[in-house]
Amino acid sequence: MDKKYEEVKQILAKYNQKQLLIGYDKLIEQKREELLDQILKIDFEQVKTLYEGTQHKKDFKDCKIEPLSYIDKQKMSNEERSKYEEKGIDIIKKGSYAVVTMAGGQGTRLRT
Repeated sequence: MDKKYEEVKQILAKYNQKQLLIGYDKLIEQKREELLDQILKIDFEQVKTLYEGTQHKKDFKDCKIEPLSYIDKQKMSNEERSKYEEKGIDIIKKGSYAVVTMAGGQGTRLRT
């Protein structure tokens, strides 16, 4: 086996993720290379840290929840979009961000 494959095997063994190579031998060479490249791009240490962070109870008593105003991205100027993008990147870098899940459409997946 080649050097890249051995490197990936060692990484996966370290993080108990060897199952990611199940079926590797059945892939054509191009797909094998793509798989190895994708695995090498994964920051397993960060994934581990993020997972471990989910195992601790979070205290949200000092969190501020505010309603969101609607902004039509299509009507924004390039300057406005850039401003919001920069602001978002800065907030993420500081570790001060929220996740919002939104749904839209006509509710067809809900059969209404």
